[in-house]
Amino acid sequence: MRCEVVAVGTELLLGQVIDTNSAVIGERLAASGIDSYLQVKVGDNLERATAAVQRALARADAVIVCGGLGPTHDDITRSVLARVMGVALVRDEALVDVISAMFANRGRTMAANNLLQADVPEGAIVIPQTRGTAPGLICPIATAGDDGSPVTKVVYAIPGVPHEMVEMLDRAVLPDLRARQGGSVAIVSRTLRTWGETESGLAEHLAGPIADLEESGAATIAFLASGVEGIKVRVTAKADDIGAARRAVDAVADELRAELGWTVFGEDDATMESVVLDLLRAREQSLAVAESMTGGMITSRLTDVPGSSEVLRGGVVSYATEVKHRLLGVPEGPVISADTAMAMATGVRRLLDADVGLAITGVAGPARQEGEPPGTVFVGWDVAGEVRSRKLALFGDRARIRAYGTISALDVLRRALLGIDGD
Repeated sequence: MRCEVVAVGTELLLGQVIDTNSAVIGERLAASGIDSYLQVKVGDNLERATAAVQRALARADAVIVCGGLGPTHDDITRSVLARVMGVALVRDEALVDVISAMFANRGRTMAANNLLQADVPEGAIVIPQTRGTAPGLICPIATAGDDGSPVTKVVYAIPGVPHEMVEMLDRAVLPDLRARQGGSVAIVSRTLRTWGETESGLAEHLAGPIADLEESGAATIAFLASGVEGIKVRVTAKADDIGAARRAVDAVADELRAELGWTVFGEDDATMESVVLDLLRAREQSLAVAESMTGGMITSRLTDVPGSSEVLRGGVVSYATEVKHRLLGVPEGPVISADTAMAMATGVRRLLDADVGLAITGVAGPARQEGEPPGTVFVGWDVAGEVRSRKLALFGDRARIRAYGTISALDVLRRALLGIDGD
């Protein structure tokens, strides 16, 4: 079965609201073994929205329309579906009672236009609401197949409010889709998280495995450049059951890990900071961080991870040169240097009584500092008294250099803990 997604709302086109709903729907469809090749966004315009749903229906067996079920004049989804079905909207008195009771139970006065949410295209099945006032809809569409024989397709309408959308999707839409699909199909994906290589470099490195997979059809590989989160390599396999799909994905992922080596720092939801914390936890070592150009961003990312207090002793933002000298024991001289990064790492390790010290100093820009251009960064680490440093050359504006410096410093520490060399 193939299902497309149409997200309705002018605010999505204007960028005032980010369309996270389509991403969640796509993820849920994949997990249910339902193919979804296209997602579109359309504004609150009756003609354009109707055309978007009709085009989606021409390509797919099912369409999920998200949003546009509210009580205001620009909530057009009910009218769109009535047009697509070629029927009239009829007020459902049972829904009127449900919506009225919901307002009464909350001690609120119901505006008259809330009754518009009780209007249902003739022949549609109502999906009851459990969290809001906008019921969903299951709309069967009678049409002709490629050979001219009668075919019934389906359009689902669900609210745009994310928590309402997810609940209704899981409770009503996906079970109905799976029942219509028949049989058992599973799609499994696994994402390798990488840092230290370009997207084109990864693609070139994996040209052989990709060609082999294209020939065998066992799985597919896709790349997703995610800025300061690195480049994700997603492996996806489709099979008759979830066990077979997982085995296919695992085999390919293991092969890619062997090919990519140390550039793979984690999988799926792992982050660089969670991986570093796990490594230190396994070694029963504590961490202290000294930051200059990143201004606390490394410590912030670490403390975003639940359980980080088991490892992280604390951090020192030694932004001013005199703070480096007075608090961390950095000797007089240039502060954009390997020696300073190493002295900061040792100083913060001793100051906070940690097993490992990590430090960063550099030039975020826009001006040069101590003769060094923006993007010049030194990372120092002190692991139980073994002190080293690495020089990085980063690119971008001030914000990007600071963000890239943050994850790069964590990656440098990760590789140091694993005993991995390489730039």
